[in-house]
Amino acid sequence: VLSFRAVESQSEGQCAPVDSLWRRYSEFELLRNYLSVTYPHIVVPPLPEKRADFVWHKLSADNMDPDFVERRRIGLENFLLRVASHPVLCQDKIFYSFLTQEGGWKEMVNETGFQLKADSRLKALNATFRVKNPDKRFTELKHYSDELQSVISHLLRVRARVADRLYGVYKVHGNYGRVFSEWSAIEKEMGDGLQSAGHHMDVYAASIDDILEEEEHYADQLKEYLFYAEALRAVCRKHELMQYDLEMAAQDLTSKKQQCEELATGTVRTFSLKGMTSKLFGQETPEQREAKLKVLEEQIQEGEEQLKSKNLEGRDFVKSAWADIERFKEQKNHDLKEALISYAVMQISMCKKGIQVWTNAKECFSKM
Repeated sequence: VLSFRAVESQSEGQCAPVDSLWRRYSEFELLRNYLSVTYPHIVVPPLPEKRADFVWHKLSADNMDPDFVERRRIGLENFLLRVASHPVLCQDKIFYSFLTQEGGWKEMVNETGFQLKADSRLKALNATFRVKNPDKRFTELKHYSDELQSVISHLLRVRARVADRLYGVYKVHGNYGRVFSEWSAIEKEMGDGLQSAGHHMDVYAASIDDILEEEEHYADQLKEYLFYAEALRAVCRKHELMQYDLEMAAQDLTSKKQQCEELATGTVRTFSLKGMTSKLFGQETPEQREAKLKVLEEQIQEGEEQLKSKNLEGRDFVKSAWADIERFKEQKNHDLKEALISYAVMQISMCKKGIQVWTNAKECFSKM
């Protein structure tokens, strides 16, 4: 459960927004589903993971672990900031209500009927395999999304293994502390130096828990883009669906035009059960043929309008989607650069801490 303060300014004639709200993770999921369906051309920011993944083995993967809950809270806050800073999503009324409306928000979302607009997975899969003329740019973007997800997954696995080894290296320094302490008990002149060196080792060994917990925050920045890869694929899948619908509409129109021509000329170009039936049981009367021609002509006119509309819709989608994808690319490049630099700085800091511990130990030994 996340609590946050609504900081929207009060407009004239509006009720003052509530001071704070409580939202469950499931409500964030509902908001994101609504945004994804309502704005299919937008790379909608992802939610943080519901359960810890890619963790080093000493870290608790319990959903209720206080450190994990706090990191998820930060992730949910980051999701809201991402949506609030988006030029289109920030203007959505449902999003505004999510931030300001105490009760009845879920009912308000469901009343939009957005679920009815959601594409089924089966339909999306069908479009993926059956679309004949996919847009090369979206195909390449889909492949890039897969590769990005694969690279970041591998990076996070390596990081977890490195964290495990670091944990072991730090903790084993506690053994130095114990040995130096035991040794100091049997030495008179060297005892104080050994005791002090052992203390530095104990402090060093104990510091790793906080260090690796801090490191998880940098890992979360990478995980966000692990989940962004799926948001990119969602835009690509939507384009595939639109292209598939367009191709099906064009195919249906071509078929109806052929039927119309066959009726008008009385020739059948392709084998059909209907054509065989006509030959076996006699031809249609002129009146029947005229009626069928009229229906077909109306369907053709309607199909041409529909095809024109789908073409326009497709062009608008590509234009809007590509503009948002370019915006996302700039954001991604900036964020990943900052995350990697921060991670490197943290690693340098850890190394310096190790050097400092042994420098301190050296001074302790020198005074013996």
